[in-house]
Amino acid sequence: MTSSPDEAALWWATAVSHIEPGSIELRDRPVQDLIGRASLVDVIWLMLRGTTPSPPESALLEAALVAGVDHGPQAPSIAAARMAATCGIGLNNAVATGVNMLGDAHGGAGQQCVEMLTDIRTLHTSGLGWDDAAHEVMAAWQSRSRYLPGFGHRFHPVDPRSGPLLGLVRQAVADGVVGGDFLDGALAVEEALRRRRAGARPVPMNIDGATAVIYAELGFAAPLARGLFVLSRSVGILAHAWEESGQGRRNKGPLPRNVLPARLPQPKDP
Repeated sequence: MTSSPDEAALWWATAVSHIEPGSIELRDRPVQDLIGRASLVDVIWLMLRGTTPSPPESALLEAALVAGVDHGPQAPSIAAARMAATCGIGLNNAVATGVNMLGDAHGGAGQQCVEMLTDIRTLHTSGLGWDDAAHEVMAAWQSRSRYLPGFGHRFHPVDPRSGPLLGLVRQAVADGVVGGDFLDGALAVEEALRRRRAGARPVPMNIDGATAVIYAELGFAAPLARGLFVLSRSVGILAHAWEESGQGRRNKGPLPRNVLPARLPQPKDP
Protein backbone atom coordinates (compact mmCIF):
# COMPACT_ATOMS: atom_id res chain seq x y z
CA MET A 1 0.00 0.00 0.00
CA THR A 2 1.35 3.43 -0.91
CA SER A 3 0.52 6.76 0.62
CA SER A 4 0.22 10.11 -1.06
CA PRO A 5 1.79 13.37 0.14
CA ASP A 6 -1.71 14.55 1.07
CA GLU A 7 -2.16 11.55 3.36
CA ALA A 8 1.14 12.30 5.06
CA ALA A 9 0.12 15.92 5.53
CA LEU A 10 -3.19 14.87 7.10
CA TRP A 11 -1.37 12.43 9.37
CA TRP A 12 0.61 15.28 10.90
CA ALA A 13 -2.07 17.96 10.59
CA THR A 14 -2.08 20.34 13.55
CA ALA A 15 -3.63 23.63 14.52
CA VAL A 16 -0.55 24.59 16.54
CA SER A 17 1.77 25.50 13.70
CA HIS A 18 2.07 25.43 9.94
CA ILE A 19 5.42 25.33 8.19
CA GLU A 20 6.10 25.72 4.47
CA PRO A 21 9.20 26.85 2.60
CA GLY A 22 9.63 30.49 3.53
CA SER A 23 6.64 30.49 5.91
CA ILE A 24 6.27 29.80 9.64
CA GLU A 25 2.88 30.27 11.27
CA LEU A 26 2.08 29.78 14.93
CA ARG A 27 -1.67 29.34 15.43
CA ASP A 28 -2.18 30.96 12.01
CA ARG A 29 -0.03 33.96 13.02
CA PRO A 30 3.05 34.59 10.84
CA VAL A 31 6.02 34.39 13.15
CA GLN A 32 7.41 37.64 11.77
CA ASP A 33 4.29 39.39 13.08
CA LEU A 34 5.00 38.07 16.58
CA ILE A 35 8.72 38.73 16.77
CA GLY A 36 9.32 42.01 18.57
CA ARG A 37 5.61 42.49 19.23
CA ALA A 38 4.50 39.59 21.42
CA SER A 39 6.15 38.63 24.71
CA LEU A 40 7.16 35.04 25.47
CA VAL A 41 4.22 34.84 27.89
CA ASP A 42 1.85 35.99 25.14
CA VAL A 43 3.22 33.30 22.83
CA ILE A 44 2.87 30.62 25.52
CA TRP A 45 -0.80 31.59 25.82
CA LEU A 46 -1.19 31.68 22.04
CA MET A 47 0.35 28.24 21.55
CA LEU A 48 -1.71 26.62 24.30
CA ARG A 49 -5.01 28.42 23.77
CA GLY A 50 -5.03 29.63 20.18
CA THR A 51 -5.75 33.21 21.24
CA THR A 52 -3.72 36.06 22.64
CA PRO A 53 -4.27 37.29 26.20
CA SER A 54 -5.26 40.78 27.19
CA PRO A 55 -2.41 42.75 28.81
CA PRO A 56 -3.82 42.17 32.34
CA GLU A 57 -4.18 38.43 31.67
CA SER A 58 -0.64 38.28 30.32
CA ALA A 59 0.69 40.10 33.40
CA LEU A 60 -1.10 37.71 35.75
CA LEU A 61 0.23 34.64 33.95
CA GLU A 62 3.73 36.12 33.93
CA ALA A 63 3.59 36.68 37.69
CA ALA A 64 2.74 33.01 38.26
CA LEU A 65 5.56 31.87 35.99
CA VAL A 66 8.10 34.16 37.68
CA ALA A 67 7.09 32.94 41.15
CA GLY A 68 7.78 29.29 40.35
CA VAL A 69 11.20 29.65 38.73
CA ASP A 70 13.41 28.30 41.52
CA HIS A 71 13.39 26.89 45.03
CA GLY A 72 17.05 26.14 45.64
CA PRO A 73 19.25 23.05 45.29
CA GLN A 74 17.35 21.19 48.02
CA ALA A 75 14.51 20.73 45.52
CA PRO A 76 14.90 17.23 44.01
CA SER A 77 14.55 18.42 40.41
CA ILE A 78 17.31 20.99 40.81
CA ALA A 79 19.58 18.68 42.82
CA ALA A 80 19.23 16.02 40.12
CA ALA A 81 20.04 18.50 37.37
CA ARG A 82 23.15 19.69 39.20
CA MET A 83 24.38 16.14 39.72
CA ALA A 84 23.63 15.27 36.09
CA ALA A 85 25.63 18.27 34.89
CA THR A 86 28.79 16.74 36.40
CA CYS A 87 28.38 13.37 34.68
CA GLY A 88 29.70 14.25 31.24
CA ILE A 89 26.36 14.88 29.59
CA GLY A 90 25.12 17.94 27.76
CA LEU A 91 23.31 20.87 29.31
CA ASN A 92 20.09 19.81 27.61
CA ASN A 93 20.38 16.36 29.21
CA ALA A 94 20.92 17.90 32.63
CA VAL A 95 17.83 20.07 32.22
CA ALA A 96 15.82 17.07 31.03
CA THR A 97 16.95 15.13 34.10
CA GLY A 98 15.59 17.85 36.36
CA VAL A 99 12.34 18.29 34.43
CA ASN A 100 11.73 14.54 34.50
CA MET A 101 11.76 14.67 38.32
CA LEU A 102 8.61 16.82 38.34
CA GLY A 103 6.00 14.21 39.17
CA ASP A 104 2.95 13.88 41.38
CA ALA A 105 4.83 14.36 44.67
CA HIS A 106 7.27 17.04 43.45
CA GLY A 107 5.75 19.35 40.89
CA GLY A 108 2.22 18.03 40.63
CA ALA A 109 0.50 19.89 43.46
CA GLY A 110 -0.56 22.78 41.23
CA GLN A 111 -2.46 20.48 38.90
CA GLN A 112 -4.01 18.67 41.85
CA CYS A 113 -5.02 21.96 43.46
CA VAL A 114 -6.75 23.12 40.28
CA GLU A 115 -8.68 19.85 40.29
CA MET A 116 -9.65 20.35 43.95
CA LEU A 117 -10.70 23.97 43.41
CA THR A 118 -12.71 22.95 40.36
CA ASP A 119 -14.59 20.42 42.49
CA ILE A 120 -15.31 23.11 45.09
CA ARG A 121 -16.52 25.54 42.45
CA THR A 122 -18.79 22.87 40.95
CA LEU A 123 -20.42 22.23 44.34
CA HIS A 124 -20.79 25.94 44.95
CA THR A 125 -22.43 26.38 41.56
CA SER A 126 -24.91 23.64 42.50
CA GLY A 127 -26.01 25.64 45.53
CA LEU A 128 -23.62 24.95 48.41
CA GLY A 129 -21.95 27.83 50.21
CA TRP A 130 -18.20 28.18 49.83
CA ASP A 131 -17.51 26.84 53.34
CA ASP A 132 -19.70 23.76 52.91
CA ALA A 133 -18.33 23.08 49.44
CA ALA A 134 -14.77 23.37 50.72
CA HIS A 135 -15.42 21.04 53.67
CA GLU A 136 -16.98 18.39 51.43
CA VAL A 137 -14.19 18.42 48.88
CA MET A 138 -11.48 18.59 51.55
CA ALA A 139 -12.93 15.50 53.22
CA ALA A 140 -12.90 13.63 49.93
CA TRP A 141 -9.28 14.60 49.22
CA GLN A 142 -8.10 13.79 52.74
CA SER A 143 -9.72 10.37 52.60
CA ARG A 144 -7.08 9.57 49.97
CA SER A 145 -4.11 11.57 51.25
CA ARG A 146 -3.01 13.39 54.38
CA TYR A 147 -1.91 16.32 52.21
CA LEU A 148 -4.13 18.95 50.65
CA PRO A 149 -2.45 20.11 47.45
CA GLY A 150 -1.53 23.77 47.50
CA PHE A 151 -1.55 24.25 51.27
CA GLY A 152 1.27 24.13 53.80
CA HIS A 153 5.01 24.02 53.16
CA ARG A 154 7.69 21.81 54.65
CA PHE A 155 10.20 24.67 54.57
CA HIS A 156 8.29 27.97 54.89
CA PRO A 157 5.88 28.72 57.77
CA VAL A 158 4.37 31.24 55.34
CA ASP A 159 5.29 30.96 51.67
CA PRO A 160 6.65 34.39 50.68
CA ARG A 161 5.38 33.96 47.11
CA SER A 162 1.71 33.36 47.83
CA GLY A 163 0.83 36.77 49.31
CA PRO A 164 1.94 38.86 46.31
CA LEU A 165 0.28 36.45 43.89
CA LEU A 166 -3.03 36.50 45.75
CA GLY A 167 -2.86 40.28 45.90
CA LEU A 168 -2.58 40.37 42.11
CA VAL A 169 -5.55 38.01 41.79
CA ARG A 170 -7.66 40.19 44.09
CA GLN A 171 -6.81 43.20 41.95
CA ALA A 172 -7.64 41.26 38.78
CA VAL A 173 -11.03 40.35 40.28
CA ALA A 174 -11.67 44.00 41.19
CA ASP A 175 -10.74 45.04 37.64
CA GLY A 176 -13.03 42.44 36.07
CA VAL A 177 -10.15 40.51 34.50
CA VAL A 178 -11.09 37.22 36.20
CA GLY A 179 -14.21 36.06 38.00
CA GLY A 180 -12.81 35.20 41.42
CA ASP A 181 -14.59 31.87 42.05
CA PHE A 182 -11.38 29.89 42.32
CA LEU A 183 -9.89 32.49 44.63
CA ASP A 184 -12.98 32.26 46.86
CA GLY A 185 -12.73 28.46 46.92
CA ALA A 186 -9.06 28.54 47.86
CA LEU A 187 -9.66 31.08 50.62
CA ALA A 188 -12.48 28.89 51.97
CA VAL A 189 -10.04 25.96 52.21
CA GLU A 190 -7.46 28.15 53.93
CA GLU A 191 -10.03 29.39 56.43
CA ALA A 192 -11.28 25.85 57.13
CA LEU A 193 -7.71 24.74 57.84
CA ARG A 194 -7.17 27.74 60.10
CA ARG A 195 -10.22 26.92 62.20
CA ARG A 196 -9.42 23.22 62.29
CA ARG A 197 -5.85 23.81 63.43
CA ALA A 198 -6.50 26.55 65.99
CA GLY A 199 -3.47 26.63 68.29
CA ALA A 200 -1.37 24.42 66.00
CA ARG A 201 1.02 25.35 63.21
CA PRO A 202 -1.05 27.02 60.47
CA VAL A 203 -1.29 25.54 56.99
CA PRO A 204 -1.58 28.58 54.72
CA MET A 205 -1.72 28.54 50.94
CA ASN A 206 1.61 27.93 49.26
CA ILE A 207 3.03 28.67 45.81
CA ASP A 208 1.22 25.70 44.26
CA GLY A 209 -2.10 26.91 45.66
CA ALA A 210 -1.58 30.52 44.62
CA THR A 211 -0.49 29.65 41.09
CA ALA A 212 -3.32 27.11 40.84
CA VAL A 213 -5.75 29.94 41.60
CA ILE A 214 -4.19 32.02 38.81
CA TYR A 215 -4.14 29.22 36.24
CA ALA A 216 -7.73 28.26 37.05
CA GLU A 217 -8.95 31.86 37.03
CA LEU A 218 -7.31 32.33 33.63
CA GLY A 219 -9.09 29.26 32.28
CA PHE A 220 -6.20 26.80 31.92
CA ALA A 221 -7.07 23.10 32.22
CA ALA A 222 -5.68 21.34 35.29
CA PRO A 223 -2.97 19.35 33.44
CA LEU A 224 -1.64 22.61 32.01
CA ALA A 225 -1.05 23.86 35.56
CA ARG A 226 1.69 21.25 35.78
CA GLY A 227 2.89 21.99 32.26
CA LEU A 228 3.16 25.71 32.99
CA PHE A 229 5.00 24.98 36.24
CA VAL A 230 7.45 22.83 34.28
CA LEU A 231 8.10 25.74 31.92
CA SER A 232 8.66 28.04 34.88
CA ARG A 233 10.89 25.72 36.90
CA SER A 234 12.95 24.76 33.86
CA VAL A 235 14.45 28.27 33.97
CA GLY A 236 15.81 27.66 37.46
CA ILE A 237 16.92 24.14 36.52
CA LEU A 238 18.85 25.55 33.56
CA ALA A 239 20.54 28.19 35.72
CA HIS A 240 21.60 25.64 38.33
CA ALA A 241 22.83 23.14 35.74
CA TRP A 242 24.83 25.86 34.00
CA GLU A 243 26.38 27.05 37.26
CA GLU A 244 27.28 23.50 38.26
CA SER A 245 28.83 22.75 34.88
CA GLY A 246 31.30 25.60 35.42
CA GLN A 247 32.51 24.45 38.84
CA GLY A 248 34.73 21.65 37.57
CA ARG A 249 33.30 18.84 39.68
CA ARG A 250 32.98 15.32 38.28
CA ASN A 251 30.37 12.78 39.28
CA LYS A 252 28.83 14.90 42.01
CA GLY A 253 26.80 12.72 44.34
CA PRO A 254 24.17 13.57 46.94
CA LEU A 255 26.81 13.77 49.72
CA PRO A 256 30.28 15.38 49.90
CA ARG A 257 33.03 12.84 49.20
CA ASN A 258 34.26 12.92 52.81
CA VAL A 259 30.81 12.04 54.15
CA LEU A 260 29.95 8.39 53.97
CA PRO A 261 26.36 7.20 54.32
CA ALA A 262 25.63 5.47 57.62
CA ARG A 263 25.66 1.70 57.48
CA LEU A 264 22.20 0.41 58.11
CA PRO A 265 21.84 -2.52 60.49
CA GLN A 266 21.49 -5.76 58.61
CA PRO A 267 18.34 -7.79 59.29
CA LYS A 268 18.94 -10.88 61.36
CA ASP A 269 18.15 -14.28 60.00
CA PRO A 270 14.94 -15.67 61.46
